[in-house]
Amino acid sequence: MKKQIVCKNAPAAIGPYSQAIAANGMLFVSGQLPIDPVTGDMNEDVKEQTRQALENVKAIVTEAGGSMDNIVKCSVYMSDLGDFGEMNEAYGKFFNDPAPARVTFEVARLPKDAQVEIEAIVML
Repeated sequence: MKKQIVCKNAPAAIGPYSQAIAANGMLFVSGQLPIDPVTGDMNEDVKEQTRQALENVKAIVTEAGGSMDNIVKCSVYMSDLGDFGEMNEAYGKFFNDPAPARVTFEVARLPKDAQVEIEAIVML
């Protein structure tokens, strides 16, 4: 059985999908854009976008009863892998060792022309 997770401390879904779904002790967090959930704004700096996207992931994981230490895998989507170092620097501040498994992709374009989008798989 699956349960929809709705978090007011993260941006609402911008399409027909859930912020996250919990099922069988796992949480699947949809890709989070770097949108400030209070203002709806998006900073243009890639480090700040990474930070905000992960703050949104963190809010959803917390709402589901977990923590960042429960994340086992992240997928990072970037519009320019030339910014990988800056993204990586901001990303690293969110995780203790052992850090989650991760994959990073360069994509042609992200929703709302974001530079970063991050999704996560979590063990609850």
